[in-house]
Parts: sequence; C-alpha cells; structure tokens
Amino acid sequence: MWVLCAVLSATDSVALDHGALERMVTGDHDALGELYDRHGRTVYSLALRVLRDQGDAEDIVQEVFSQVWRQAGKYDRGRGSVIAWLLTLTRSRAIDRLRGRKSRPEPIGDESLLSDLAAGGPSADEQLTWAGHATRIRTALDGISTLQRAAIELAFFEGLTHAEIAERLELPLGTVKTRIRQGLLTLRDRLAGAH
Repeated sequence: MWVLCAVLSATDSVALDHGALERMVTGDHDALGELYDRHGRTVYSLALRVLRDQGDAEDIVQEVFSQVWRQAGKYDRGRGSVIAWLLTLTRSRAIDRLRGRKSRPEPIGDESLLSDLAAGGPSADEQLTWAGHATRIRTALDGISTLQRAAIELAFFEGLTHAEIAERLELPLGTVKTRIRQGLLTLRDRLAGAH
C-alpha cells in the first residue's frame, strides 16, 4: 500500500487528475471515466492485496470511485495528490471490509479439524510472541510514507521484482529502488526503537 504517489504525481498526471476532479464537480461523467482509466488498476491492485478476494476488491474499487464522484468538490490539493487520496480511500475501505469479515464468526464444519489444528500449531507463548511482532511491524508500516509502503508491499507481499513494480506503478526503476530502500531503512529504525 500500497511510491505510487511519487510516480503518478508527475506534472502531466497531476494536472489531468485535478482537471478531472474539477469537471466532476460540474457533473462531467467522462471525467470520472478518465480518472478511473488512469488509476483504476492501481486502486484494484491495492484492494486485492489487502483483501485477497477479487470480488471484494472489485466492490472496493466501485465504492472508492463512487465516493470520489460524490466528494470531488471536497478534495484538498494541500493534503496530497489525487492518487494519494484514492489510495487512502482504498486502504481505509479495504481494512474496514477486513474488520467486518473478522467480526463475523466462521462456520465450523468438523470439530476434529479444530483439534488437529490445535495439536499441530505453535504454543500459546509462541503465538503471543508472534502477535507482538506482527503488531510492531504493522505499527512501523503505518508510520512510513504511502509511497514507500506501496513499493514495499508490492515487493514483499506480492513478490514482485523491482522491474515489475516499476512497470505496475509506471515509475522509473531507480525511483522504485530508492523508495523501497528508504522505506526499509525507516522501518528498521522504527522497529529498533520499538524494543
């Protein structure tokens, strides 16, 4: 989560995005289509990365662009680029969807399956230790820039190479490598300070 902002915030893209939002305020449906054509794939990729479900990711894309249509006039240029706004909306909605899933209990089919899982899994102490590590990592990830986080997630969670990330984000390869390196250094510092 989600580097995208830096690459896509090239002068031409920024101007086109701002122009599209201004036209949406006046009711121009084509402007929404243009914004979707430029950023729909990126929004979908982030939603799919978070949710791991194509149907839910498609729903999130629809919800995000519907919200952008309704709130185009509320966009504040001072708070970041349009793509950053889109990715923030996407991430928030995807996380809300995940939380909604977790609040609903999973149906339990075979009780023997539960005992098999319990017998072969890590001990309660190990689970607690790993949960602490996971919490620290999530907190550290939340503290880095959206640009760095996007590149790191694509590299480490989706397993993309630097070249594949550059292609997906439509950024120069050097920019992708820099974002990943800076992000990892920041993560290292944040995690070292969390002990």
